[in-house]
Amino acid sequence: MSKLFNKLSKRLESLEKLAKLNDNKSIPDVLEEKGIKRRDFMKWATAMTAMLALPGSFTPLVAKAAELSDRLPIIWLHMAECTGCSESLLRTDAPTIDSLIFDYISLEYHETLMAAAGWQAEGNLENAIEKHKGKYILMVEGGIPHGESAHFLTIGGHGKTGEENAKTACESAAAIFAIGTCSSFGGVQAAIPNPTGAVGLSKITNKPVINVPGCPPSEKNIVGTLMHYILYGSLPALDAYNRPKWAYGMRIHDLCERRGHFDAGEFVEEFGDEGAKRGYCLYKVGCKGPYTFNNCSKNKFNSHMSWPIQAGHGCIGCSEPDFWDTMGPFEEPVADKLYNTVFGGGGADATADKIGIGLLSVTAVGIAAHAVISNVKNPKSDDEE
Repeated sequence: MSKLFNKLSKRLESLEKLAKLNDNKSIPDVLEEKGIKRRDFMKWATAMTAMLALPGSFTPLVAKAAELSDRLPIIWLHMAECTGCSESLLRTDAPTIDSLIFDYISLEYHETLMAAAGWQAEGNLENAIEKHKGKYILMVEGGIPHGESAHFLTIGGHGKTGEENAKTACESAAAIFAIGTCSSFGGVQAAIPNPTGAVGLSKITNKPVINVPGCPPSEKNIVGTLMHYILYGSLPALDAYNRPKWAYGMRIHDLCERRGHFDAGEFVEEFGDEGAKRGYCLYKVGCKGPYTFNNCSKNKFNSHMSWPIQAGHGCIGCSEPDFWDTMGPFEEPVADKLYNTVFGGGGADATADKIGIGLLSVTAVGIAAHAVISNVKNPKSDDEE
């Protein structure tokens, strides 16, 4: 660990030598102005250190990385989306340290936040790419209409497509983050029949893309991924879908506060029933937690107060590829899903459905079998045995 500590320390020392992109304010100044005490900031750094799976002794390094986050220019592009990923950071009743860092990092281009419009906005993007070539972090929000359908997202007076802008920005970026499920995998725009040919960012560039999915993703997953890059200067360990393992390494099911009820065979049978009032497992009313990798139960939403399962609705699987098609209907278990195909259910999808149910029944979790058994028989007590 000492080697890693020294490596990260040297990385931060090199960043500290970079010229400030904004001489008027620094991250520490902004936090102080907003009433964030140093003690609170260090608590945040401690939590972020734990999220990044680093020892507690690395907390000072994470704090320093946050303070230096305004040294690296960031270009944020909006594609076909609802701006919900930006809103998850911006729309907070009491600004968190995550949102304040996001607000005051060196955002060279962000259509939601900047005052410029029209020709000036286009010029700002071109100038930012040229000025910071090879140094900036690119963050892209939204699915990208692709190929012959690229014209469905046409931007600005020059009539460039979103795909053109994204490709150009990717070419000169030091690191590329796809923020949200739309940018990561296409999102709702790519749902069948996908009329605009929308795809995830990784489909239009050959450069490595770090996916930070969610609809929207937690602000901590966005800022944490940025902190990791600032600390290491390289990509984090990624899963099969290029998601950071520190954030997406475990399933919702593994971390769920209702997991004990699942193991005990206690399920909500329909919304509003006695099981719902008692906080039973939501699998039978469609929870996709067993199939979804994310850390929502740790981070939560609405100023970290709650999350969908705590509020009484099952996970809809929003951080998974093609979840609009594969996870719906959202109020039915995946094992009960009826596939709608052009062959009346007799095509490849029907085969995939049968295979899926077969796999479920033999997995360690045994979700489908567990749900059926629990409906017939309660676990035996010690006296019965």
